[in-house]
Amino acid sequence: MAVKIRLSRGGSKKRPHYSIVVADSRMPRDGRFLEKLGTYNPLLPKGDERRVILDIDRVKAWMEHGAQPTERVQRFLENAGAAEKVERNNPKKGTPGKAAQERAKARAEKAAAADEAAEEASAE
Repeated sequence: MAVKIRLSRGGSKKRPHYSIVVADSRMPRDGRFLEKLGTYNPLLPKGDERRVILDIDRVKAWMEHGAQPTERVQRFLENAGAAEKVERNNPKKGTPGKAAQERAKARAEKAAAADEAAEEASAE
């Protein structure tokens, strides 16, 4: 059984509140879970200590038994000092999409044509 430490969403519309749970990876996001390990409230300011509440001892125990944290939970553990910082590599993070690249190319061609026209006008 593949076990994950992940977030389970609660709260009402536009007022999210997450539980940090251990669940079988085949279960739905808000479905059956094995144990609740903490909470995450994204509506609180980043400096608030109640934003992320974790039972670090239970998290470590589950990880020793093979549970894998999701990306977001891994970040919570890194911030709490319970896990080593993982180097993330996303080389395409800052690159614009295909349509934006085409618009930029068209804008550059238009600017080059305008520069040529200005040079011809000043040469005459």
